[in-house]
Amino acid sequence: MINFDLNRMLFTMTPDEHDEETVRSRLMAHPEVKFVSFTGIDMGNHSTDEKIPVALFIEDMQKMLETGVQTDGSSVALPTIADLSNARVDIVPDLGANWFVEYNYNNKDYETGLPVGTLRIPSYLRHNGDTMVGSRIYLKEAVEKFTASLKKELEDHPYVFDHIGGVNSADEIEELLLTNATELEFWVKTPDDRADRDQLSIAQELKEQYWQRVSGPVATAMEQTLEILDHYGFGVEMGHKEVGGVKAKMGNSGNFDHIMEQLEIDWKYASPMQAADNEAQVKHIIRDVFRMNSLDVTFLAKPIHGVAGSGEHTHFGVAAKLRDGRIINLFEPADRDGDFMSPVGYGALMGILKNYELLNPIISPERDSFQRLKPGYEAPVCIVTSLGLDHRTPSRNRTVLIGLVRDLKNPLSTRFELRSPNPHTNTYLIIGAGYLTMLDGIKAVLSAGKTPHELEASISKDYGEEDFYLERDREYRAERNIYTEFTPEEREKLFGRAPANVWQSFLNWGDGCFEKEKVALITGGDDTMAMILRSYRAQMLYKWTIEYHDRYIGNTMDFLRSCVKLHVDESNEYDVENWNRCAELKALIGQEVNGRASLLMQARIAIDNDDCAGLSRLELLIEEKLEELREAYAKYRRNIL
Repeated sequence: MINFDLNRMLFTMTPDEHDEETVRSRLMAHPEVKFVSFTGIDMGNHSTDEKIPVALFIEDMQKMLETGVQTDGSSVALPTIADLSNARVDIVPDLGANWFVEYNYNNKDYETGLPVGTLRIPSYLRHNGDTMVGSRIYLKEAVEKFTASLKKELEDHPYVFDHIGGVNSADEIEELLLTNATELEFWVKTPDDRADRDQLSIAQELKEQYWQRVSGPVATAMEQTLEILDHYGFGVEMGHKEVGGVKAKMGNSGNFDHIMEQLEIDWKYASPMQAADNEAQVKHIIRDVFRMNSLDVTFLAKPIHGVAGSGEHTHFGVAAKLRDGRIINLFEPADRDGDFMSPVGYGALMGILKNYELLNPIISPERDSFQRLKPGYEAPVCIVTSLGLDHRTPSRNRTVLIGLVRDLKNPLSTRFELRSPNPHTNTYLIIGAGYLTMLDGIKAVLSAGKTPHELEASISKDYGEEDFYLERDREYRAERNIYTEFTPEEREKLFGRAPANVWQSFLNWGDGCFEKEKVALITGGDDTMAMILRSYRAQMLYKWTIEYHDRYIGNTMDFLRSCVKLHVDESNEYDVENWNRCAELKALIGQEVNGRASLLMQARIAIDNDDCAGLSRLELLIEEKLEELREAYAKYRRNIL
């Protein structure tokens, strides 16, 4: 329970409070804040954390705010950039971002009666004293390239203002404003409880949990989280149950146990960097508050096999502040009743759709994320969009990859919702790369002088129809249910074949090595940004192989061992036949015999030999056989009395 006064605590320090005098006075006024931590984001999406006593920080504040603090290459994930022989890395504070105080609710400051706090300062990473690296600098550079290029495109193609509502020329624009937001889904459970896949699946099919009333410790943790987030100024919009979960049980002690629920928390949009920083901090707060209530939280994309995973839908918007003070949405058309979007909006959406294969390695860089992106679990499986049944009816198609979000009463709300990211997606990278793919489409549309009506025809084109920008043998728009109204073969033909695992996804960046020309679109031709993405690729492929070798193989063996013989009556041929099939699959997957290596052993050998292509092939085969085993064992177990 919250037994301290939130109104006495320090939560956020905005950029106008980052001068030395103000920082010193705020920290002195809040003695519960005992530490300062400079928080950089490396290529593994890890945030650095160190505890600098406040007294030392205040004493050396000028130097620390100018030059940051030092660490080394072994402390952060920056492969191909920082290694043991070239390891200096500085963590340099960002004076233009909000700083957050994170509280340890299990450690009370007895002087104030408040939890002990740490001032977390979002920071950049700098290698060898001169090269800025890491996730935050990639986003910063991408946003600067997008805004500078978009401004020039608007100046060079004035026709576009005939189709944008509220502005007549580029001269009226004072500043371009990019906005982003994320919707965070996660699973919560009581410690050590294991999921009953069948019960979770039934509850999902019956929608027994979706937007239902929260209760017990989950309700307490949710309410406390929302209250605390509001004090940070995140602009919390709502928290609710998601589709996954089962009803909690009350034990003999009167306490709830066997909690297994999926939740979602949403908050207000912000600028690209602030939106990414906000999301990172929100995750820390959720973990801390739920743990305070004796609940485990996981942000895995697919924590429970066979049940809906957790997404993190990411929203993209582009607006302009005019010299007269008005804010107008550059995606919004001049004719709201006759068009879905302006040419800028169409170009941005078409850029993401055409270049999505370049984004997928960032969106789905881990094995877990591919387990989520499967038909039937409310997760996107095709590169396709939905605009709406007509210009006055906003889309509510939840089966597409990216949708157009509109509110006919609020022109500023027009934006895109990308549905494929998950809570482990690197938000800094995907926002930055997303805007650069949007820029490619905007340039193509404006240089071709296309009108909204012409662009609606382009994005709605049929398979095999030529287009000035989009691929001929693809379709890009669907207002129907992608899962139920298309066969898998139709989906693959019309919308392209999605990569099935991490290795296949990264092939879009080059076969076996990083090919700069293939990803120049999401680096802007910048050598440093290319270096950052090269480091990211190396880190993610390393993580994929190491986790498979040291974690997944062991977990799979545990599952194989849990599939045990249950029948005693050997005369029941049905049970014997079912069990023999299970035993056959178990042996194929995990058991060594003379002259034949198991599939898991073959995967281990492939990793030891740095054979990523071989591991990719084996991973898909193992997944196929494991699913056969799950179904076979469920069939076998159902008949045992």
